Amino acid sequence: MLPLCAIDIMTIPRKGSRPIEVDGVKYRWRIRQRPTYMQGVLDHPLNLAVEIDDDPKSSLIVELAQSHPCNWLGDPAVPVTPSQVAGHIRQALDAGWQPQSQGSAFRLRIDSGS
Repeated sequence: MLPLCAIDIMTIPRKGSRPIEVDGVKYRWRIRQRPTYMQGVLDHPLNLAVEIDDDPKSSLIVELAQSHPCNWLGDPAVPVTPSQVAGHIRQALDAGWQPQSQGSAFRLRIDSGS
């Protein structure tokens, strides 16, 4: 079971989030600016949160197999690109994420650089 983080409990703040359109639907995505303690010491992967833009009901949490860019141990940061985010959104939709239906966060684990 993955640990809960504050981003699971509330909607994504508009400040600091980035808009993205995938297949005609507008979403917002965000990576936490500062790492959690576990991300800072490289003991927990980077999480990316996504919600539908107009009326968020269910969040998508993508667990990426990479370090947080601001980790404390100097592990090289790999940027997350909008095209990767769009691919993760499509993958989550194919796996059953329903962003317009009320529900808990949908988790998607990405094990490699996909």
